[in-house]
Amino acid sequence: MHGCMMNSSGPLSAQPRRHQRTSVSIEVTIVGVLKSFDATIADLSEGGALITGASLAARARCEIHYADQIIYASVMWSEIDRMGVRFPYELRDGPLHQLLTVALSHPASRAPGELARGLGGFGRRGL
Repeated sequence: MHGCMMNSSGPLSAQPRRHQRTSVSIEVTIVGVLKSFDATIADLSEGGALITGASLAARARCEIHYADQIIYASVMWSEIDRMGVRFPYELRDGPLHQLLTVALSHPASRAPGELARGLGGFGRRGL
């Protein structure tokens, strides 16, 4: 189904992605309106991410916390243990953008979880 994404509440129309996603494994904290939980970014671009280990309703807004950086996001689709989010402001700087830059320049040479260690050990909760 091109141009349409499914979620538990039915189809969600979506614009095509402007940025190609890159596989990563970055531990983050997701903060919603009433809850906060640990999750993993499984793929990332300047415009959005696939988050595993967490799920909020489609159209919900949330924050992604990583190394003292907060990235705002809107949930585009959601399944039981994963969701796709879009960033209203493109990722252009900060620790998460640094990890994306490393992943783009070395796509096959990084093992999962190795990205953060390669950038001085940024962790989920801060520097």
